[in-house]
Amino acid sequence: MKKFVLIFIHLACTVVLFGVACTSSTPNAKLKCSWKSKDGTTKLKITDKGFTMDDGEAIAEDYFVKGDTIFTSFEGNKPYTAFLIQKLDEHNLKLMGPDSVAVEYSR
Repeated sequence: MKKFVLIFIHLACTVVLFGVACTSSTPNAKLKCSWKSKDGTTKLKITDKGFTMDDGEAIAEDYFVKGDTIFTSFEGNKPYTAFLIQKLDEHNLKLMGPDSVAVEYSR
């Protein structure tokens, strides 16, 4: 009986750990897409490896997301450029850039 209880506890813990690990998605999963600003002047493409903002000159930058902020850098150079995510859902994205101007994007 003791073996059964110990095995049951271990299996229950394993199931919980796998469940949490498998259902946790990356916070930037909704970000990965091609976005277009509402006024049509800027295109934004976010992939696994790059953050490309095309407002005349398209330069792919490395990025990482921490909380509700996207930090970008060109070829790993510091300081990072920060973009604050104000709104994010399946169809809309509102980013506040480093110049404190909010831009709305849609898919």
